[in-house]
Amino acid sequence: MRYQPLGSSQLQVSALCLGTMTFGEQNTEAEAHAQLDLAYERGINFIDVAEMYPVPARAETQGLSERYLGTWLARQPRDKLIIATKVAGPGRGLQWLRSPLRCDGPQIQQAVEASLQRLRTDYIDLYQLHWPARSVPLFGASQYEPADERHQPSLHEQLTALGRLVEQGKVRYVGLSNETPWGVCQFIKLAEQHGLPRVASVQNAFSLVNRSFEQGLAEVCHREHVGLLAYSALAFGHLSGKYLDDPQAAGRITRFPAFGQRYGKEQLPPAIAAYVALAREHGLKPAQMALAWAQHRWYVSSTIIGATQLGQLAENLDSTELVLPQAVLDGIEAIHRRYPNPAP
Repeated sequence: MRYQPLGSSQLQVSALCLGTMTFGEQNTEAEAHAQLDLAYERGINFIDVAEMYPVPARAETQGLSERYLGTWLARQPRDKLIIATKVAGPGRGLQWLRSPLRCDGPQIQQAVEASLQRLRTDYIDLYQLHWPARSVPLFGASQYEPADERHQPSLHEQLTALGRLVEQGKVRYVGLSNETPWGVCQFIKLAEQHGLPRVASVQNAFSLVNRSFEQGLAEVCHREHVGLLAYSALAFGHLSGKYLDDPQAAGRITRFPAFGQRYGKEQLPPAIAAYVALAREHGLKPAQMALAWAQHRWYVSSTIIGATQLGQLAENLDSTELVLPQAVLDGIEAIHRRYPNPAP
């Protein structure tokens, strides 16, 4: 397992990060602990969760992902692990979290206290804003539309609240998620102007079929020393090829059809077919090719993986040993030119 710095922070994170959003919905506590044990044994020191997990988000299961991680974390050497979690913001419902959901100073404080209890720890290594508390295209949308945001907390208020958590010793570093180039730049500007924490990372969707990060955020993050935490690197399982082989294969897309918004565009199936064919032509497993490609992009600090079965997780972990030959890299670029970002 390779380790590298997370942005400008002092955190050395594993090239793969274990995502936990299935814990409590698709995975029992025992299954969650088995996944965590295997990941830790294979060198993963970085685990990502969120207060709203598992998904799909429901009042009955909210917080179980953090609770399952917490019962495992209680018997591990805490200083050997890097735990990341997220605070939810407005615009996605979730009234059972806080109502009305605002992501302002008091709500961020309330959220972190609850996460610390569920995680059974005194501090969180990386605390992230799960999505912007403003009008931005999210989760499959691509068109920005201005909206009335007079009643939403300002970026300054949010960063001030995060800075307070750092001062209290409850959070070590702060990060963003599902953020835009403008948002990253504004948070950095505010940190410099007001002596507040600089964001260490941005966690955005990134895969062979969604390289929109490269269009603006790559330069911003490079120049400002912000690390990318790439999520959905397998495009909700599409890049494994399993839905080509069996459209009704077990997985999140068939179990939760509402997740298909980002992956329901007509340009996606031919792109997936091309990437899967390229992998198989070179004797590679499609999922491992997709993960190996993401891990070795120069701007990726860590690639988040998630699985429901230990066998899937083991296969994904094996991708860390894979170095893609130039012929495969050239083939990937050729497919990207033919089908640019079919799942933004």
